[in-house]
Parts: sequence; C-alpha cells; structure tokens
Amino acid sequence: MSAVLSDLNCNLVNVVLWTRNTRASAVIHLVDQSTNSPITDVDKIRKIKIRLNCILKQRNISAGVKIIVSVGCIKNIERRLHKLMYDEGYFEIDSQDVSGGDTMGPTIMITNWNDKDYSVVTVRCNDRPKLLFDTVCALTDMMYVIFHGNIAIEGPEAYQEFYIRHVNGSKVKDKDRERVIHWLKEAIERRVSEGLKLELSTSDRVGLLRNVTRIFREHSLTVTRADMSSSEGKAFGTFYVRDSSGGAVEQKRFETIREALKESVLHVEEQVGQTSKSTKQSPVNFLRRIVSGNVLFSSWFLISYAK
Repeated sequence: MSAVLSDLNCNLVNVVLWTRNTRASAVIHLVDQSTNSPITDVDKIRKIKIRLNCILKQRNISAGVKIIVSVGCIKNIERRLHKLMYDEGYFEIDSQDVSGGDTMGPTIMITNWNDKDYSVVTVRCNDRPKLLFDTVCALTDMMYVIFHGNIAIEGPEAYQEFYIRHVNGSKVKDKDRERVIHWLKEAIERRVSEGLKLELSTSDRVGLLRNVTRIFREHSLTVTRADMSSSEGKAFGTFYVRDSSGGAVEQKRFETIREALKESVLHVEEQVGQTSKSTKQSPVNFLRRIVSGNVLFSSWFLISYAK
C-alpha cells in the first residue's frame, strides 16, 4: 500500500497499523506530496481508493475491504482502530475463551448480579500500558455502560472488575456472554504483539515508509503492527515483525537491514510474550489496592481488511 500511495504522489505523515488473526486495520494520514497539504480533490481521493482496492484484490483479500476517508484530525487514533476492528463484526469464538482451558492470556468471567441489575465482568491478565484503555474501549464498542470499577495491580498481574449494563438497561444476556468474553480477549491481546520489535529513527523524506517496508519484504519479514510518525524533519517508527515463513528471525538478518537503511538508526528488541497465568486467588485477596468510582465516556484514510 505504501508503494501505491507513493506512486500517487501522496506523502505519509503518520501510520498506525494493527493486525489480529486474519484481520488488519490501519489509520493513515496523507498529504499531497507537491503542496504538503490535505488531499481534498475528489477525483484524486477516488483514484486512491480504486488503487488500494486493486492492490488488496491482488492479495485475495478484497472481500472484506473497508476504506473510509476523513478530512481533518482524528483525536484518538487507537480508539478509532478499536472501533474499526469491532465494526467488522469478525468473531471466531474459541471454546477456550469461555471454558478457561487456555493456559495463556487473560481470564475473563461474567456473572449477573440480580439484586442490583448489574453484570459483573472480571478480567485477570498480565499488566501492561494502556490495558485499562483497551478494556474500556471494548465494553464501550459493545454498548455497555460502566457504573463502577475496581482496578488493582499486584506484581506483573492486573485485576479489573466492572459493574456494567447495556445501554438498554439490561444485564449481559446468556446468548451474548461468549461474544463479550471473546471480544474483551481480542481487545486485550491484539496490542500484545509477538515477534521482534524494531525501533527506527531517521530523517524524514518522501517515500520513506515505502523503502522501509520494501526492505522488510526483501528480507522475508512480515509486519504485524506498526506505528510511524514524523515531526520537524525527523521520522520515528516502531515495527513488530515476524518471519514470513513463521520461523525464528536470526539476529544477523538485521545487520543486513541496517546496512540497507544506511543512515537510519535501527534498534532491535525482542518482544516478550505473555507469560502463563499465575495460580488463581480470590479477588478479595488480590485487591490490596483498589481504585473505584464512576467512569464517564462521553485527510485520514481508515482501512480495515481481512488478510
């Protein structure tokens, strides 16, 4: 996609890409290469959408492509990515999601508190940055209102407890329980990227992302998550990559990539995956430090597709 956009004289200012299972969503901030201003020409926007659809069709992924064009500023890109993922309505519910048989990842339980007309959602998983944000986004996308919450951290583990109702006032229905658990798990795990973390710092220039992704492709690397931005003539990017064949990535491969990137600074850091769950304990013993209270929530190209 970066090559196609470059050919259309588009300069990529910011790019954020998430992938999960067979889905991918991206928010791309483009400007006209010649004027460095937002693209407002209707014909050019139509041409961009046609070319992107063509390149995705060649990859046999056109059936689930959605491209949204918005002129202006998107205040919270990650919030928009959560919504893009959810709007696709892509659910493949694993029996382990609801049976507790999965030995990795979050433990999620939902119980209905009939006396108070609440559903109580408890989430136990490894702590990480933006965990609460991702959890709340998932509940909000599913149209649930949070009336009360307890959050605690103990060592590497986080415990979240939410008292929720649907916007129509109902508790979580039995027929929706699996879907809610599944989507909470998806929202929590899609930010935990596997593979190697590459941090790039270089001077900003037209066609930079095109060159970087081409070098990755030539070295048989697949990008699973990306965040790239530019400011004051400098470009900064974080890429999570895996070997396209599914095998391990040799460290020596990155020395060749460094040479190909020339003056760019490339830092390689192995991404640490989620560890197995610790021995379960009661929420009462776990909640040593509690934060509670009412919780209130009141030109970009948005691309979502099936890989």
